[in-house]
Formats: sequence, structure tokens, C-alpha cells
Amino acid sequence: MKTVIFACVHSAGRSQMAAAFFNQLADPSSIRAVAAGTEPATRVHPEVVAAMREVGVDLSDARPQHLTEELARRADMLVTMGCGERCPVVPGLARLDWSLADPKGQSTEVVRVIRDDIAARVRQLIHERGWPLRP
Repeated sequence: MKTVIFACVHSAGRSQMAAAFFNQLADPSSIRAVAAGTEPATRVHPEVVAAMREVGVDLSDARPQHLTEELARRADMLVTMGCGERCPVVPGLARLDWSLADPKGQSTEVVRVIRDDIAARVRQLIHERGWPLRP
């Protein structure tokens, strides 16, 4: 089982949306995604929960988790979104950095734009890597 970690600072917005879209699209028998943060919040931002609900994804029970070196070592890829130097460096771990605005405190319209950008990037990542889609 391959694992992709989507990481941002608080794991309460961008990483949660990316992991949810990834797990909705990718074949769960071979690859999965997790969201993590370098300074995890206590909950997912309400504006993110609302924006994801609009596209049929329920993040109301999602909980931010800490991005540890151990978690990163067990992964096959790390996609960072704003945690930059604070994210662990694991030799040999494939890593991408997506420059995305933080949805925290943004208007519904701005969060929708960020959400849709993340969805497109996730689809492109799955396609480029040749990972299997959900049957």
C-alpha cells in the first residue's frame, strides 16, 4: 500500500481537502492519502468543511494530525502546501510543493477557488504518476 501525505502548517484546510479528493479518486486497495501538519490545529476550518460539503465531501469528522518524521518515513510521497522548511526532510522521499493560499478565514468564494485548484492538482498528480483510479 502506497501512502501520500498532504501537509500544511495546521492540517486544517489545504491538506484536508487534498487528502479527501485523493482518497475519493484513487484506488484504495493500492494507494491512500493522509493529511498532516507541522503545527496541527484542533479542528478543520469551518469554511473548509462548508466548501467541501458543497461538492459532496464530509470533513466534519476529520481531525488534523501531526506530521512527524516517522509518519513521513512510512510515506511514498510528501506534498507540501505552505509548511516549507518546517516539514521533515526524508532522504529518498518524493516531494512536491504546491504554492496555495491558506483558506483560513477566507470568504466562501475564495475557499471555493482554492478547493477547485486543489481538486485539479490532485487529479493531475494521480494521472501523472499513473496511480490507479477507484474502480
